[in-house]
Amino acid sequence: MRSTLIDAGPLIALFDKSDKYHFKALFFIKEFKGQLWSTWPVITEVCHLLDFNTQVQLNFLIWIKRGAVKLIDLDDQHLARIIELTKKFNDVPMDLADASLMVASEKISCLEIASVDSDFYIYRNIRNNYLTNIFM
Repeated sequence: MRSTLIDAGPLIALFDKSDKYHFKALFFIKEFKGQLWSTWPVITEVCHLLDFNTQVQLNFLIWIKRGAVKLIDLDDQHLARIIELTKKFNDVPMDLADASLMVASEKISCLEIASVDSDFYIYRNIRNNYLTNIFM
């Protein structure tokens, strides 16, 4: 089964009808065949940016709970790598959610991501691989 990481942008767009990527996100989710993966920092970022409506936040979390996106478990052993990546790409800059996705890509050997950000064309994982953005 195809595995793809998903960043906050498409998830926010999916649940925010006023987002400029809303229809693109709807189409992406409808057409995607495989398993989407993400991390808790991404989920936190999405909820923070959906703070305009508590019900929308709940709808998003319920959708996650139903298995729409699987969460990759990162723990304190991954913190050193997150810090390393954040320092390395400080000029971009790389935030916690982006760093967590890069560590997740290393953990599950995934080289695809769905993101509205162009930063993933710059970031490289521990094997010096770029992630292919299949959303943009």
